[in-house]
Amino acid sequence: MASSIKISPSILSADFSKLGEEVSSLDKAGADYIHVDVMDGHFVPNITIGPEIIKKLRPFTKKTFDVHLMISPVDKYIEEFAKAGADIITFHPEATKNTSDTINLIKKQKKKVGISLKPKSSIDLIKDHLDKIDLVLIMSVEPGFGGQKFMPEVIDKLRNIKKIVSEKKLDIDLEIDGGINFQNCKLAKDAGANVLVSGSTVFKENSGDLKKNISLLRSN
Repeated sequence: MASSIKISPSILSADFSKLGEEVSSLDKAGADYIHVDVMDGHFVPNITIGPEIIKKLRPFTKKTFDVHLMISPVDKYIEEFAKAGADIITFHPEATKNTSDTINLIKKQKKKVGISLKPKSSIDLIKDHLDKIDLVLIMSVEPGFGGQKFMPEVIDKLRNIKKIVSEKKLDIDLEIDGGINFQNCKLAKDAGANVLVSGSTVFKENSGDLKKNISLLRSN
């Protein structure tokens, strides 16, 4: 189980008029991953960016592109996102007819596999697949929009997944996304998260001092 804390700033909170520069700035500020939220207006009530934008952003950093697909059906787009430059491709079990098939599709593209659980989604949706994936993403808000308030009730779910992962001695990243700030990040880490996604806090706190905000999330 990976233990060092990784920070994955969400570019959903970046200035979209200069997205390449924003990604480059996150790289220089010490981000471990770049979190890319892909929404289709169907699986979640918002539309964000597609593979073409990711392809354009790819030259701005060598950091891991942590791509969260909130789209349904998901399978037909996996190859496109892989070719565009995604390093980790995370999907929702509710967005596919067969979770195992989707895992295999991502592996076929030689990418890391993540599965995400919405706040009300049960661990049962993923527990039989944990030995085949690289990352579990726990949503601590309802997916769709940035800037939402953290839902503390998901911490128990994170703790339970951490327990299963530890018992099975699996090497999986446990990521949390949604309203993560300098206060609740400690709660998330204590429950087992080792990858923190944060948008508003990284881009807006301390007058937008990216380096300081990334460092505080990592150390708090």
